[in-house]
Amino acid sequence: MNNMKAGPTPNDDRTGISALVEFGAQARGAPGRLLPEIWVQDSAKRVEQALARLLCAEGDCETELMAAMRYATLHGGKRTRALLCLAAGALADNSAHMIDDVGAAIEMMHACTLVHDDLPAMDDDVLRRGLPTVHVKFGEATAILVGDALQAHAFLTLASLDAPGDNRIALVRELAQAVSAEGAAGGQAMDLSLVGKHVELDKIVAMHRMKSGALVRASVRMGALCAIAEDSAHAALYDALDRYSACFGLALQVVDDILDATADTATLGKTPGKDAAAQKPTCASIMGLQAARQFAIDLLRDAGEAIALLGPRAERLAQMLQRANTYLLEHAPCA
Repeated sequence: MNNMKAGPTPNDDRTGISALVEFGAQARGAPGRLLPEIWVQDSAKRVEQALARLLCAEGDCETELMAAMRYATLHGGKRTRALLCLAAGALADNSAHMIDDVGAAIEMMHACTLVHDDLPAMDDDVLRRGLPTVHVKFGEATAILVGDALQAHAFLTLASLDAPGDNRIALVRELAQAVSAEGAAGGQAMDLSLVGKHVELDKIVAMHRMKSGALVRASVRMGALCAIAEDSAHAALYDALDRYSACFGLALQVVDDILDATADTATLGKTPGKDAAAQKPTCASIMGLQAARQFAIDLLRDAGEAIALLGPRAERLAQMLQRANTYLLEHAPCA
């Protein structure tokens, strides 16, 4: 990693991302090098296959638990966190089978947070990814168990990796930290505590960094940790990845806030207008839609600048930014 060459400075007027995406332009047509859209499709397919393999219990006919776990995990989703993991894994040579399983573990944990988030005691939603939520289809008790079991299976997957013990411990620690009281669980608790209150923007940003941003950060770090030790020799690398993921994770949530206020059910895959109906303060409600949109664009630009010095090996991470930017421009255009 220390021999990475500096890349060009982003100069796109809208987001500062376009120059980063060109890092590997010469290599994309080379033998064995996948074009961005093909890489996304191939990577997502590999993670789907890993999930289907890992979430399979033969003879599970006594209960609906495994069927509900597969329903929560395998039915749709953009796989952004798994793709971020694989994109960070592209910084070094990684075993495809190993990193696919790591990406699958991250998606299990993400599904766990969504199932619990949708429960009546939390955000009380009836749609997720265009389908009935798990508690609607299988019952509230089963939904609680689905979340619990998916979390356990995520850690079992990491503990069972064909990798040195230090690697597995680092990955388990990273994922546990992301969903702890300092991560997603704490962020969800903060989210619930803010309902109906007038709060400052920095409070909302802090909540988003915990509730959803912590798992984005873990996804990027876990992809790198598969092959690159977090030590003094790689301190600059991990600092760049942390700045990238902090900006990217917050941008994703700001976009989600905007779409909740502007998009329809078909676009969201869930019930729109939930935040306003529940009197939840968001970046969009505090800043206004146009300011929130510009905030998201600026965050994606800052994420690109964070990895600019990592050079061509960060090409896949830059492509993830371009993908997020394209989604923003398509689904949350200027008024």
